[in-house]
Amino acid sequence: MLAAPTRAFLGVERSATGRAWLSRLADDRLALAIAQREGLPEIVARVLAGRGVAPEDCAAYLAPSLKTLMPDPRVVTDMEKAATRVAQAIMAGEKIAVFGDYDVDGATSSALLQRFFRAAGSELRIYIPDRIREGYGPNAPALLRLKDEGIDLVITVDCGTMAHKALGLAADAGLPSIVVDHHQAEPALPPAYALVNPNRLDDESGLGQLAAVGVAFLFVVATNRALREAGWYATRPEPDLMQWLDLVALGTICDVVPLLGLNRAFVAQGLRVMARRQNIGLAALGDVARLNGAPVPYHCGFLLGPRVNAGGRVGKADLGARLLTTEDVEEARAIAEELNVMNGERQAIEAQVLEEALTQVDERLSAARANTLPPIIIASGHGWHPGVIGIVASRLKDKYERPSLVLAFDGKGEGKGSGRSLTGVDLGRAVTAALEAGLLVNGGGHAMAAGLTLREDNLEALEAFLAKRLADDVSAASEARALKLDGALSARGATRELYELLQQAGPYGAGNAEPRFAVPSVRVVKADIVGKDHVRVILSGEDGGRIKAIAFRAATTPLGAVLMDKGSGLLHVAGRLSADDWQGRRAVQLTIEDAVPTRDAAP
Repeated sequence: MLAAPTRAFLGVERSATGRAWLSRLADDRLALAIAQREGLPEIVARVLAGRGVAPEDCAAYLAPSLKTLMPDPRVVTDMEKAATRVAQAIMAGEKIAVFGDYDVDGATSSALLQRFFRAAGSELRIYIPDRIREGYGPNAPALLRLKDEGIDLVITVDCGTMAHKALGLAADAGLPSIVVDHHQAEPALPPAYALVNPNRLDDESGLGQLAAVGVAFLFVVATNRALREAGWYATRPEPDLMQWLDLVALGTICDVVPLLGLNRAFVAQGLRVMARRQNIGLAALGDVARLNGAPVPYHCGFLLGPRVNAGGRVGKADLGARLLTTEDVEEARAIAEELNVMNGERQAIEAQVLEEALTQVDERLSAARANTLPPIIIASGHGWHPGVIGIVASRLKDKYERPSLVLAFDGKGEGKGSGRSLTGVDLGRAVTAALEAGLLVNGGGHAMAAGLTLREDNLEALEAFLAKRLADDVSAASEARALKLDGALSARGATRELYELLQQAGPYGAGNAEPRFAVPSVRVVKADIVGKDHVRVILSGEDGGRIKAIAFRAATTPLGAVLMDKGSGLLHVAGRLSADDWQGRRAVQLTIEDAVPTRDAAP
């Protein structure tokens, strides 16, 4: 392992991806203090120090515990009111339904509540709206149908904060509601009996970074306490709430909320629960997704999550929640297979829409003849499948490094839009402001993602509004786009043992960046293109060590060109270590994110 400078890492001021390389750690002394105090390798200590962990906090950080990080749920506004009402409903035998969103966060939240209700001796009806026919969030026809079914109380999860009209009509019809959500709110709240959302403007809990499933877990804890205090468990066993942390981990990772504090504890402990394969639906999904080894955030975000999502995107909206709640092994296997097929269909639809969106954006940028990109990238089309626009928006965001919004318009001139943002650019708040300005039919979200509905004749005005509102934040985010590295490794030093040590500082994800390292002065001894434009290489270091590496979706990019160019000579390469367990081996490979010929780096 090699020492690492603190700034202008390895002298790289402009790489293949056009970025400077900087050290994440500003003061090497912090890493030395951690290494000495905890007996850790310096490279691991650099990772901890680079994430703001003080030497005296390392032990607690390396073992995130719900016991120490879990707050009293009652600190969330309306939590006690909501939990008391639901506990009373369970004890009185009222018929309750949960109205959940169709994404992973909504499916896991719905499944968590149903499993808790079942364990507490009550049945819970799950209702997931159809993305195409009903759209996002509670709608009056669905709520009134639930009322006609005899439902006495509805709980919305991962939606409802902006559903003023629908919840109002339901209340007028005699169906009260409780909202359990995390999306940003306006000052005016819908007429729910209780609205549990740490992103309410009057909430002081400091828990606004939770995914909806995290809020739902706190709600379950509070309701369980209310039942216990009322003597409900005097004649029946009290459920073990920790057994459902696998659902909390899956929803938290897939909703891309910051993996810090309580979220990090949820994920760390939830992954351990997931490894036990107690949820037969998740186990079946892991089998069809060919998940090998202990689950990590990557598996949740890229293997399990997309398949849970597939039903809501291109098929049956409730399949994900059904999979996560079934106790029938054969049903679990059948649903997992169906979701796997739907995920393949989703990938094909996504590829087509992405190609059209990229062509449209590039043509617009060429016509504008601007030297800089606009603050927000917007693509729209008639007939685009609304189920894939969020994924396409994410792809545009990655390519152009700008907040991106993709809209699918129907034949009546109404469009569904989905947006993805950059760190430091609050897209959800901007969309909420656009709604308040009268530019949208509906809209909302959180910092990194948002959804909306608008009339096509308002598209130009919306683009101007968002561009003006986001310009300064996007500019600041662009200035901070340098690749931040935790240190440098030799090819020989990139070992499985180091990888395992680094996992102790995880789980990694949004807000807790996976460690990134430079591997300096390596030569590409083999390079080829595999899969969908991925560049696979073998790197050889000056120390004689070799490491397998891959650059995803890089074949047609400047990064791919550098890796495939036999005349590039020695390269500095940067990326993330990942496990390589193919055919039982326990090795590592490097996921390459950037590279630069050494001749192009400052001495």
